Amino acid sequence: MIKDFFFRTGRRYASKWTVLLIDLCIVAVSFMLSYFVRFNLSFNFDVQKLWTQLPIVVLLFFVSFLVVGSHKGVVRHTGIKDVYAIFNAVCLASIGAIGIVMINRYYDMVDGFTIPLSIIIINSLITFLALSASRFVFKIAYESLMNRSNAPIKNLIIYGAGESGIITYNTLTNHSQMRVRVIGFVDNNQKKVGKQINGVKVYDKTILTREFVRFNNISEIIFSIQTINPKQLRALVNEIVDLPVKVKIVPPVEDWINGELKVSQIKRVQIEDLLDRPPIEIRNSKVMKDFDDKVIMVTGGAGSIGSELVRQICKYNYRALVVVDQAESALYDLQQELKQAGFFNFIPIVGDIRDKNKMRVLFEQHRPDRIFHAAAYKHVPLMEQNPYEAVKINVAGTKTIVDLAVEYDVEKFVFVSTDKAVNPTNVMGATKRIAEMYISCRQQDEKTKFVTTRFGNVLGSNGSVIPLFRKQIEKGGPLTVTHKDITRYFMTIPEASQLVLEAGAMGKGGEIFIFDMGESVKIMDLAKNMIRLSGLHYPDDIDIKITGLRPGEKLYEELLANGENTLPTYHDKIMISKVREIDYAKTRNMIDELCISNLFFKDNVVQLMKSIVPEYISNNSDFCKLDKKNTLADVKKEPEATFPQFNN
Repeated sequence: MIKDFFFRTGRRYASKWTVLLIDLCIVAVSFMLSYFVRFNLSFNFDVQKLWTQLPIVVLLFFVSFLVVGSHKGVVRHTGIKDVYAIFNAVCLASIGAIGIVMINRYYDMVDGFTIPLSIIIINSLITFLALSASRFVFKIAYESLMNRSNAPIKNLIIYGAGESGIITYNTLTNHSQMRVRVIGFVDNNQKKVGKQINGVKVYDKTILTREFVRFNNISEIIFSIQTINPKQLRALVNEIVDLPVKVKIVPPVEDWINGELKVSQIKRVQIEDLLDRPPIEIRNSKVMKDFDDKVIMVTGGAGSIGSELVRQICKYNYRALVVVDQAESALYDLQQELKQAGFFNFIPIVGDIRDKNKMRVLFEQHRPDRIFHAAAYKHVPLMEQNPYEAVKINVAGTKTIVDLAVEYDVEKFVFVSTDKAVNPTNVMGATKRIAEMYISCRQQDEKTKFVTTRFGNVLGSNGSVIPLFRKQIEKGGPLTVTHKDITRYFMTIPEASQLVLEAGAMGKGGEIFIFDMGESVKIMDLAKNMIRLSGLHYPDDIDIKITGLRPGEKLYEELLANGENTLPTYHDKIMISKVREIDYAKTRNMIDELCISNLFFKDNVVQLMKSIVPEYISNNSDFCKLDKKNTLADVKKEPEATFPQFNN
């Protein structure tokens, strides 16, 4: 019945006036008790004076509570600040009582109000303890009786016994809907090991063993260390990923809602958190000045990179933003997202970049000053099966936008390319390289400043490996990896987009900017870590299946950021690639031929592409037969040879 009472009344917060009334009752009882304590638990005192003094003392505390507001706190969430408020209220009332006693000695304002100083001091101590204890008693009773969920209590460990760990502890234990028990803190600081925080012991990390976890029935370990970097986090997680627990992390303080940590913000550690690469930050950005009062067009604006470019561009002071994409649903979703975020100065256009008439109308109507060309077909296996379509979008579509940019005197054109364009082994990479070459040809006209940006795989982009692994884990596996030794470079979508904007702003025309992608990641290790972070085990729970390299797929991506083939810029993550000399007239004629020819037969399309890009050597593909014998020996795969081709 008591439990039902708490459940019914606990659904609403107790009125502050109810709390005030209870506090005043506690004050009255404490004052009477102070007399009994002072006179050795006997009635050897003037009881009549007690009854005279009691209303005045209660009135003093009533005024004090109103001034301090100690009765306004939510009792079920009582904390240190609430106890501090009670202390202030008790001190204020006691000082008031002493003041009245002193004045009454000389002016006899209140008949019989001559409380001994010892009584006032004893009453202050008893009242403070009683008020504080009453709140904590109610808090404990509420937590133990009001929550009648049948869900088992969750035992967990907090990794980090600093300020962030303590805040995490308070957040978890004060949440009324959480049934958790913090078994202990873990910290690397030996000075803290063995001590207690809120009655919870601090352990050394060596206790995190299977035996300890099973004995204490621990289901989660929460990392709450604000100063940790990805490399340190990965090292710590790797030490515990084999334990049968879920691994979670507390976000940085700057991401807390209104400066307070919420339980909903404590998320499971994602594979992105463990990539050994510090986040890229733009400190010397020229983008704001470059966009000021400009009309900006983004093609492929609803795609992974394009949509993030749009989100970031929306924050600048541009005149108009034109977003072009042929994917109607994705463009609509982006439109709704931007409107909800309070951005309205953009123009969504459903259109195909291959439709030159439609594109011409857009250029005529909006007269863009800046173009970010992100529209492309990017999936390597699909493009290997559909080279004609790859050419039509990645080459002919790019050619259409480039030609219109020159015709309508666009100031700057930024092309989003890929590292697969370097010594391409597949159709997709070859089409992007051909698009780069055509842009280099048109740069010679010196009307529009053409800038090319290259980077590798983007975390979370459509069709990338991490979302694929997540889906496979949800289905129970297996995870599919094409080769046990395959590696890739990764960058987050916001980082890649940020660098594209910065490179576009710094470009003077003709450069190919490449981004430092950090250390390459072995996909096999990536798959194993994702299985572990899901609370599962490889290969017991989920297996990994080696499927073999896909047509056109490289085992290792080319490392672009090295001193032999790049020039530095003012941003240490952005470099300028040294490009191979090309015959502009011949190359442009061959690209024109590729775009206007109706080469529906795969071999014919690819053969012409190989003649345009001599370093294009197919790998693990049906098109290997088109490469000349000993091609690998005949074509020297220089990392885009000797001289930088750009205008200052």
